[in-house]
Amino acid sequence: MTPDRLSQTLSALADPTRRAILARLARGQATVNELAEPFDISLPAISRHLKVLQTAGLITRDRNA
Repeated sequence: MTPDRLSQTLSALADPTRRAILARLARGQATVNELAEPFDISLPAISRHLKVLQTAGLITRDRNA
């Protein structure tokens, strides 16, 4: 892991919401709506958190219609 990649990973994990999302995903796949359910934040905010986790290489995302 390069230092830059390590910084991205640590930065992504620094946020408690992103850590909670990762903990939920550790149990299995979930939709954005399912991930947003326990939080009092908007779907676009959840999507931004997911983008940070994806950029850090911690998750992958699929889009299903």
